[in-house]
Amino acid sequence: MPLRLVYKAQTSVPVEVEGLVPSFVREQSLAETERFEIFHGNEKLPLAEFFSVSGSPGDERIDFEGNLAGVHWIGAGMSEGVVHVAGDAGRHVGSEMTGGEIHVSGNAGDWVGGEMHGGLIHVRGRAGHLVGSAYRGSARGMTGGTILIGGEVGNEIGHTMRRGLLAVGGGCGDFVGLNMIAGTIFVFGPCGIRPGAGMRRGTIGLFGSTPPKLLPTFRPGSRDKPLVLQLLFRQLRKLDFPLDDALVNAEYRMYHGDMVATGRGELLLPERAT
Repeated sequence: MPLRLVYKAQTSVPVEVEGLVPSFVREQSLAETERFEIFHGNEKLPLAEFFSVSGSPGDERIDFEGNLAGVHWIGAGMSEGVVHVAGDAGRHVGSEMTGGEIHVSGNAGDWVGGEMHGGLIHVRGRAGHLVGSAYRGSARGMTGGTILIGGEVGNEIGHTMRRGLLAVGGGCGDFVGLNMIAGTIFVFGPCGIRPGAGMRRGTIGLFGSTPPKLLPTFRPGSRDKPLVLQLLFRQLRKLDFPLDDALVNAEYRMYHGDMVATGRGELLLPERAT
């Protein structure tokens, strides 16, 4: 039986549960888990003040339930196991995680998978800004793993991304892949301005029906059906990420940029949309 945490607090002050991950709680008794200290604003309080705690801490799985939109750092730093959130989650879901899986059935806040290194995050609803991005002042954002967002997201997703796969089922805001070093970003809905600005390497696929205006520092290249897309689309379907068959069979126009950086990045648009 998984460890079950039902949120019971009614507060407008942020609650932070950083460090409450499967690899930590599996060594704790239920009573010790209830005494785990979390932050309520700048105040440290035991977990049981905010959550009803039941189940088995040693099960390698934590189930969060309730309105968790004001609960932040869920699954941050986790290295193994599974975390499920039945509903919405706050900011920093899975930040700096190295392994394991996080599944959110609702929406999530900003910084989903911030500086993530490995594992899987799947948010079925929307997410905020800076998904898979570097924290301000950091040299690298996401360096590995997979982030799947079912709905739309905000600005600067994949900022300074180094490795990994980030897929968005809805639209995105401005500056997708800003200063991207490498890795792969797919956006299946409408895209805001300046995609790929400053990118050095990596691949950005913009698959929405209305293509965005590209920066003049991107140069048109070949038209093809890239094999790597077929493989990545197959991987996404295995992870229960829906795909339009028309995209799987489409031809794509590649653009190279950003020429203000190294110019070795790839930006793909479906040929039907160009």
